[in-house]
Amino acid sequence: MAFSKRYIIGFEFLGDGFCGSQKQPDKRTVQGELEKALCTLTKDKINIIISGRTDAGVSAQYQIAHFDANEIDNIEKFLYHLNCILPSDIKVFELKEVKPDFHAQKSAKYKHYRYTIVNNRVASVFSSCYLFYPYRPLDVKRMNEALSYLTGCHDFSAFKSKSDNPYSDCEIYYAKAHKKTTEHFEKKQDFIFIDIIGNRFLYNMVRTIAGELLFIERNNLKPSKMKEVLDLKDRTKTADVSDAKGLCLWYVGYDDVYEYIKKLNF
Repeated sequence: MAFSKRYIIGFEFLGDGFCGSQKQPDKRTVQGELEKALCTLTKDKINIIISGRTDAGVSAQYQIAHFDANEIDNIEKFLYHLNCILPSDIKVFELKEVKPDFHAQKSAKYKHYRYTIVNNRVASVFSSCYLFYPYRPLDVKRMNEALSYLTGCHDFSAFKSKSDNPYSDCEIYYAKAHKKTTEHFEKKQDFIFIDIIGNRFLYNMVRTIAGELLFIERNNLKPSKMKEVLDLKDRTKTADVSDAKGLCLWYVGYDDVYEYIKKLNF
């Protein structure tokens, strides 16, 4: 059936209740829940295309998808009813019509991932979406030195988990760690944010980079160990993948990446 309009949705989700974003038979996925809700509202068979897949347990605070449908008369009303139908761990915050040639995946120019670590001795009950790292205080300066080796165009074979993936080259525009300390009466929490922006990412790539960073810190290795691993292009020489719950797709960009980086405010 040919539909007359193309729309995009901007949405967020908590990843711990899903078997990834891409639809899979007999499994709860982000794509499956969104399509089910859209089909219910439109009374048509709606298929969405997401800007890219995320693994089981990975969250997103800004993900984009497009779909074709007949004209939606009242966007605000449709958006309201869509969120009423969707489960509580997915929320759509944007819905708008776009040109017929827009493609959520192919038109995307960059993606921004953030890995969040709680670097305390004791975990917080409110930190279920973050990686808890109690072993030792993390040195952000050393972490940034290690991350600096990843910027630019490289073969990231050392950081991909599927050997049958034909792609290994990626361009990383930005890779830095930031520390933020929060205090509430006698309670103090140290958060470490690892932000990586690239034109594309391989399967488990960001989680493996985070795992290697923590391995370097835990064993007090030189930050240049990151470059050694990168140059080896061998996944068996890289540290274990870090927990998915620390990872969040922060933004998908369709504009100039360097303008986006200029506006970052940590």
